[in-house]
Amino acid sequence: EDVDVPSRRVLITGATGLLGRAVFKEFNENNWNAVGCGYRRAQPRFEQINLLDSIAVHDIIHDFQPHVIVHCAAERRPDVVESQPDTASQLNVAASGNLAKEAAGVGAFLIYISTDYVFDGTSPPYKETDVPNPLNLYGKTKLEGEKAVLENNEDAAILRIPILYGEVERLEESAVTVVFDKVQFSNTSANMDHWQQRFPTNVKDVAAVCRQLAEKRMLDPSVKGTFHWSGNEQMTKYEMACAIADAFNLPSSHLRPITDCPVVGALRPRNAQLDCSKLEMLGIGQRTPFRAGIKESLWPFLVDKRWRQTVFH
Repeated sequence: EDVDVPSRRVLITGATGLLGRAVFKEFNENNWNAVGCGYRRAQPRFEQINLLDSIAVHDIIHDFQPHVIVHCAAERRPDVVESQPDTASQLNVAASGNLAKEAAGVGAFLIYISTDYVFDGTSPPYKETDVPNPLNLYGKTKLEGEKAVLENNEDAAILRIPILYGEVERLEESAVTVVFDKVQFSNTSANMDHWQQRFPTNVKDVAAVCRQLAEKRMLDPSVKGTFHWSGNEQMTKYEMACAIADAFNLPSSHLRPITDCPVVGALRPRNAQLDCSKLEMLGIGQRTPFRAGIKESLWPFLVDKRWRQTVFH
């Protein structure tokens, strides 16, 4: 039997990661022929490609001839970037510039995923036109990646996003879901950052924005440049943890808000809120309320299974 393969082709890098999986699913379920690539966790579902291997990157792009490339792959853990700067720079900057060049070669629309950490967090909310000033090396490599992309491909898009959560394979996969065990084990008090203002964003929403942006671009070649997307609920880590406790009817009195600026690890911006009005004016966007999104993401990791049965049966 002939299988009807959609004619619109999209290539997703980092398809094994938290955001990449959501982006792959979103395009795949909306009549796109999606190919995902990954590295360590790629097989059997995705193509295994080392993005630092320029020949392999050239070959997959020329073989598949994608209309759109969504570049999710990155070293996105600020503390890892600080400890392995060269490796991080290779992936976040060099590989991104090369991908942009290859995309331009086949006329593909590249969406480069960047971060709110390109801003120093002193005067939010930030518009796309505001001058970046990253505080940590992660933000610097992502900003350099943006420049490398646009230097190699002036028709590309940069999509800056903040802290992400969603359907995780393990709790450590997201800086939001990682707090769940501390919330659940209420016999020990847990210190939670109550200084940095965050805007937790569901990967499903970012995936929808990527697809809407791609489809808009198919109709209008002027859709390019820098864009911002973010959830619109402002919360510290402490407030996220309390919201998670509340969503699952768990106690939160053992959670302790720490209002001092953190002294360990990479510097973080106090409040790098992104102004998303540019995409909203294009009619692009989707936002899942935090409580609904976090419940969906975390219930498989509940320790008390009795609760699961009462809620879901």
